[in-house]
Order: sequence, then structure tokens, then C-alpha cells
Amino acid sequence: MTKTWSVLAVVLILGAMAGPLPAAPEAPATSSAGVTKPGQPAAEGWGKSIAVVGACLGAALAAVGGGYGVGRIGSACVESIARQPEAVRDIFAPMIVAAGMVEVGMLFAIVVCLLVVLL
Repeated sequence: MTKTWSVLAVVLILGAMAGPLPAAPEAPATSSAGVTKPGQPAAEGWGKSIAVVGACLGAALAAVGGGYGVGRIGSACVESIARQPEAVRDIFAPMIVAAGMVEVGMLFAIVVCLLVVLL
């Protein structure tokens, strides 16, 4: 569980390092007389900001879900070993494979989300 919280902390820190939501630049507008006046702010920077926030939330959810999945796998393994101690070798190896598959899926989701933040 500590690993999950540390991954979640790293994801949130990287999201915070992405910076605050950028202020929209003012685009000058031209009136019919040819005089420029301040126009409505352009909303070009909001798309990237929303993508960064969504990516950080997605990576955080992937970390929490991966931690929960590995915890359930470990819990089921310990319960099975407690019921049938002589089958430790038959239970432990598939548990390691299943936990590894959950970890790989979680890390892949986090990498995809961090690519959105960094690019």
C-alpha cells in the first residue's frame, strides 16, 4: 500500500509542476473604424490545462486501482495458503505472475498519463 501512495504522490507532484492554469491572452479586435480595442480572451490554453488535470487524475486512479488489485491478490494468496499450507509452491508462483500483470497494467496507464502531462 505504501508503494501505491508513493506513486500517487509522484503523480500529483508532477501535475502540480505542470503549473497553474494559464491566463488566456487578450486578442485585439478591430472595430469598424479601424481602431483596435481589447477583445474577448482567447481560450486556447484551457485545452492543455484540462488535459493535464485529467491525466493526473487518471494516473492517480490507475495507481490506486493497481494497489487495490495487488492487495486483493495477496490477500487471496495468504488465505489459500492458510487453508492448505502444503500447496504453497502451487499457489505462490501464479500469485506473483498475477501481481506482476496488474503492476504492468498500472505502470502502463501511469506512463500514458504522464506523457500527456509532459508533452
